[in-house]
Formats: sequence, structure tokens, C-alpha cells
Amino acid sequence: MTQQSLTSAQRTAMKKSRRQQKVGRVVSNKMDKTIVVVVETLKKHRIYKRTYKQTKRFHAHDEENVCQIGDLVRIEESRPLSKLKRWRLVEIVKPSSGIVPVEEVLAEADPDLSAGPSDETVEPGEVDQSGETGEAEE
Repeated sequence: MTQQSLTSAQRTAMKKSRRQQKVGRVVSNKMDKTIVVVVETLKKHRIYKRTYKQTKRFHAHDEENVCQIGDLVRIEESRPLSKLKRWRLVEIVKPSSGIVPVEEVLAEADPDLSAGPSDETVEPGEVDQSGETGEAEE
């Protein structure tokens, strides 16, 4: 009785998927309906037995453009969707804090500001762009 009352969506959720799933962090969402996810794995060197971190980038399909940079997401294998996309977004495990790095804010506001302060100083006797001389006023 309980088996027949299950809907088809519940049956597919219960059925074990044979597709590989990975959990990683979103590092880019600049493309339309595409995110770039970095997955970090710990590997052991076969000779030296030292553990090291290996990072790999995957392009995944994000249909609703809901992911933000820094989100922890689960992606799943799928058929090839484009030249690089072979994964699709399953769920957002943990949303990011929403804090945007200062460099990105400056780059969006004014590209010249992101280059940093210039080291140009006005020598005494020279005239700078505002028309003032570099000499001290008394």
C-alpha cells in the first residue's frame, strides 16, 4: 500500500543515481547559466606518501542563475551541454556570506582605481595636471 502511494518524483529521488557527484566552491558566475566550480581533493603521493591538495575546475550548468561567488554547491555529471560544460547544478549546500572582495568592488566602480595609487610625485618647480607647482606656499 505504501509503495503504490509514492509519486513518480519520490521514486526517482529514491532510485540511486549512477552519476558522479562532487561538492565544490563557486569561483565564477560571469557567464550566462554557467558557473565555474573548484573542487579540492586530498591525494597521497605514491612514492613519498605525503598528502597534497589537488584542485580542479568544472564548468556547470546553472539554469536559474542563482549561484553567487563563494557558494558551496553540489554538481552532478550530465550529458555534454556545450564545449566545456558536462556538469549541472544539483543544489546549493551553503550560500556564501555575501561579502564581496574589495578588488572586485573597485574594478566595477572605476577600473583606474583597481590599478592602485600611482607613485608619481610633483618635483619642485614642475607643474602638475591641475596647474599647480610643486613648491610649498608660504
